[in-house]
Amino acid sequence: MKQNIHLAYGPVVFYDRSADEAFLTRSTIVSQLAADHPRVTWEDGQSYPVVGVDISSVSHPFWTGRGRVIDSEGRVEKFNRRYGTDKGKK
Repeated sequence: MKQNIHLAYGPVVFYDRSADEAFLTRSTIVSQLAADHPRVTWEDGQSYPVVGVDISSVSHPFWTGRGRVIDSEGRVEKFNRRYGTDKGKK
């Protein structure tokens, strides 16, 4: 493996603004943050850079179960009606 070509990989706190939740994980984004980037003191007493995100698994409709698929017309039926294909129906 070549030396000095990989981004730094370290701990970072992601803050989900829509759910007001934060979680500590590791990421390569720490190598792109400026030295004066905002930091937060985590539960373990350590200071970590914090990155705000608009959506995460805490607030995403797929993971929370609040989302639903609305397909009032039916995409397959709409396609068949538009292009007149009845292939596959017997």
